[in-house]
Amino acid sequence: MSISAKDVSELRKSTGAGMMDCKKALEESGGDMEGALDYLRKKGQKVAEKRADRDANEGVVVALTEGKKGMLLALSCETDFVAKNENFIALTERIAKLAMENGASTVDEVNALSIEGTTVKEHLVTETGRTGEKIEVSDVQVVEGDNIASYIHAGSKIGVLVSYKDGGKEEAPQFFRGVSMHIAAMKPSILHPDEFDAELVEKETEALRAQIIAENELNEKENLGKPIKNVPQFASRRQLTPEVMAATEETIKAELKAEGKPEKIWDKIIPGKLERFIADNTALDQERCLLSQFYALDDTKTVEAAVKELSPEAEIVEFKRVAVN
Repeated sequence: MSISAKDVSELRKSTGAGMMDCKKALEESGGDMEGALDYLRKKGQKVAEKRADRDANEGVVVALTEGKKGMLLALSCETDFVAKNENFIALTERIAKLAMENGASTVDEVNALSIEGTTVKEHLVTETGRTGEKIEVSDVQVVEGDNIASYIHAGSKIGVLVSYKDGGKEEAPQFFRGVSMHIAAMKPSILHPDEFDAELVEKETEALRAQIIAENELNEKENLGKPIKNVPQFASRRQLTPEVMAATEETIKAELKAEGKPEKIWDKIIPGKLERFIADNTALDQERCLLSQFYALDDTKTVEAAVKELSPEAEIVEFKRVAVN
């Protein structure tokens, strides 16, 4: 039978599928629109099955804030070509708004939401058939609080939300946007060292010590001229107990005495040496803990110090970072 250009155009408008795919679907269904839609869904399912094991490392992240709630949602695909498509970006925004409106906070909850008479998950199967790429909601993160800062970075591939207490400062929104930019760039995974698992800290400490020892041995063997690094005893504040700090202070005093430093000036020297000890023995915190990282917009202080400089009452309550690259 003859398929009219009008029917092809209507099907293409409702599905976003290619012109030839729409024509084929209508031919297979004998011109029946519902049958054509079913054909395209089945085509999408077949493509999705073939693409199931593919990596979807590109995509778009959307950040939404409404009242005391913020959401990050990532829709992933296989190539940057699809990620930059206007329809793909619009679909990501649509799904994020749908999730926010319905209080969804996990990938499974988002996938189960209704969209155009089907579920989000099934709708994305159809999109997979249309684009030929694996498409999926890859991450959903939600934060709540009185104040929320949001930031989208790197071509919408990284999104950040920060829940914070403003400390009564008018400049707080701008400041915490800066913190959001820091999070986007520096990739912290937790807020405070207390969140680390003790076993992880021990393993990372051993690995860090082994790495520095190996670097020092290579430097000495190859005569590279690089300064010998101090091999740390620890890697996180979790390990710097009051007993450890007290013992460290006694060691510093013994060193000052051996160097012949007058005891009356020790109080001026000891705090700086203790700060250096902490800096040398918290490498894991500086890598992964937001509050312990040196602030990207002022690397003379940690993020924690920068927040307290804004206001003693200011505080980062929670943060989320989502990336598709």
